[in-house]
Amino acid sequence: ATCLRIVEDCGLPITAPDFAVIWGERYFATVGRSNHGDFQSLYQCEVTSLRDTLAEFGQYPDPAPFLIDLEEYWHNPPVHVDAIEFLQELDIPVCCVSNADNKPLLSAIARHRLRFDVVVSSEAVRCYKPDPAIFRHALRKLGVRPDRVLHVGDSLHSDIAGAASLGIAATWIRREDRIHDIGDHKPWRTITLLTELHDLLA
Repeated sequence: ATCLRIVEDCGLPITAPDFAVIWGERYFATVGRSNHGDFQSLYQCEVTSLRDTLAEFGQYPDPAPFLIDLEEYWHNPPVHVDAIEFLQELDIPVCCVSNADNKPLLSAIARHRLRFDVVVSSEAVRCYKPDPAIFRHALRKLGVRPDRVLHVGDSLHSDIAGAASLGIAATWIRREDRIHDIGDHKPWRTITLLTELHDLLA
């Protein structure tokens, strides 16, 4: 929806899905440069990458107004039904590791009453997945070794590559509504619903 508004308001000669791919690749590149001493919040990464993407088309508007709906979405994203069911049934420690700013992440978790024993955000650790530091931080918070952990994520680039680099079993949840990913890393397992993990965990 955000990309469609940008394309229409700026009169871009491109479809919204195609714009999403171009912006998405610039976004991943911006995030990749924004770790540790060069850290930028996720919101700032979105602003920077959108500004740079629009400049490719000779457009130089203030990116912030285009991100208002996206910010609201971060605070109240839709939650897959299988996620709620899965989290309610688990009786093992669960950690949320997210490339998100603290405030919208905690707001979304509270709004949907999701159960996590530990929450690790990129803003708190000042780095983004797939940087191994965010995964190491989560392991320390949980107090477990990498070989005792199963990481599940929807990004081959951010989740699978990052977790696997530390020897964590990385399972890719292949969501059909994901817009774009730049990864090609091989997951340990592939699933389409979180509830499929019950047998693996058993």
